[in-house]
Amino acid sequence: MRRGGLLVVETSERGTGPADDAGGADRAAGTPAAGDCVGPRGPACTGRGRAGVPLRITLALGALTLVAGSTALLLGSPARDPFLAAGDTTTGSYLATRADGDQAAAAVLAGPYQERPGPPVAARYGGGRATALKVSRPLRAAPATPAPAIGALFSPDGDGDPVHHCTASVVHAPGGDLIITAAHCVHDDGFRTRLVFAPGLHDGIAPYGLWVPTRIQVDPRWINDRDPDHDVAFLRVRRAGRAGGRIEDVTGAERIRFGTPAGRPALLTGYPEHQDGPVSCRNTADAQSPSQLRFDCPGFPNGTSGGPLLTDLDPATGTGSLIGVIGGLDGGGDDLVSYSSRFGADVAALYRRATAEPDPRAAQPGFRAAASGVMPRAAPRS
Repeated sequence: MRRGGLLVVETSERGTGPADDAGGADRAAGTPAAGDCVGPRGPACTGRGRAGVPLRITLALGALTLVAGSTALLLGSPARDPFLAAGDTTTGSYLATRADGDQAAAAVLAGPYQERPGPPVAARYGGGRATALKVSRPLRAAPATPAPAIGALFSPDGDGDPVHHCTASVVHAPGGDLIITAAHCVHDDGFRTRLVFAPGLHDGIAPYGLWVPTRIQVDPRWINDRDPDHDVAFLRVRRAGRAGGRIEDVTGAERIRFGTPAGRPALLTGYPEHQDGPVSCRNTADAQSPSQLRFDCPGFPNGTSGGPLLTDLDPATGTGSLIGVIGGLDGGGDDLVSYSSRFGADVAALYRRATAEPDPRAAQPGFRAAASGVMPRAAPRS
């Protein structure tokens, strides 16, 4: 198949003989093996190719000269993906255009998806009364009831058709307009310009509307090195096709936490790319390394990258404390384990930068500034 003018070859990291074993010892030690999508010159990770499942490896074709008889044929380099933009690589920021967002949302609605109002959600966020989490039995991701603050993240495929390639969730912020996902879901050799978030998606229905980015923030170290310790992105969003409104008022939000100790019971949720409903699993969020969390549970395939890792679930709201998103080591994991960059001081700084910049919606007619919110503390909490 082709994506953005580049030839894409389907392959797999499993069952490929000696090449598959080359990085086994490294992975067991928590070190990315050669070939994993973590380096500036390694294969791209787009949320559609988590290690251990079929990967889409993009081959950039340089200028080739073929000689047929006495005729030389020059095959030039393919065109750049039209749905990528450079953004500001120094700050890791991209200011999205209104036209891109509206066109992307229209493309989603032109397919098998439709907006249909869902039940109202109280404008609350996680961090209240928590319920005890028991480990899933059997220990495997299973279909789950859609949560209003968690949804599917769409972007164009190689043919320009919108598909949900990742997962994202609403996170509490002063502006009430913030979602979080993995950096590799929004920046892959450039910022993705046609992103659409559908919270609570199920059965082809977007019950809480379609939301598109106004600004995207990633750590510049992700852009420069694809550093798995910085595989986190924050997106400020607006309702597509409507003026004003805050996503947090519509869906509720998760409360983000920084410096959370490993070993806590947690719930992991994600949207597989070929399903219009989420899967989830309960287990403990353990330490893979000082900079990575691991969550052992099979059943999180392509499309689940960016899915939230939650502790302290509040039964009254269905929201909780966000301590990670599927991403990080090995592009997010394989068929058995999922990883997350740990939410420490660097992610806290990225959050503050994402929420401190002027609201891009302020120039829109009829915009009314939101009431100030409470900034989550960066210090560890028990």
